Amino acid sequence: MPDLLTEDMRAWIGRSEPPVSAEVTRREIIKYAIATEQREDKYLRGDEAPPMLLFGLFRPVVPIDDLGADGLATTIIGPPLPLKRNMAGGLEIKQHQPIRPGQTLVGTRTLIDMSEKQGKQGPVIFMVYRLAVTTVDSEPVADEIQTRIAR
Repeated sequence: MPDLLTEDMRAWIGRSEPPVSAEVTRREIIKYAIATEQREDKYLRGDEAPPMLLFGLFRPVVPIDDLGADGLATTIIGPPLPLKRNMAGGLEIKQHQPIRPGQTLVGTRTLIDMSEKQGKQGPVIFMVYRLAVTTVDSEPVADEIQTRIAR
């Protein structure tokens, strides 16, 4: 299998995007809870946010023309890849404390790993990101590990 990941590409491992701050409001929690058909009262009242609220909380709001085929902004950190079809590969969230209305959270996305494998339909590249979420006082709130697959 040819080595698609060059040393220049691998040099991106460990790089982070600038931290992004976001205020969590009760209204935002309630809207998200309704849109995602949550059943627990604590979410529907907006007393606590479902953990998946983090998935979009720190993503940039961009014009529709700047979205990739997967509907996400194409500005995520990483090198240009030789494989152009991007897909979701998995998501794991470890929550350290509840997300509550009135909190200002800080998210920092870091590229933590890149690897390639030979799939059934050809080569694939795995990009693994960590979104570290803290309070403004640096108390851990959640860690989100997201895998993206290019083929």
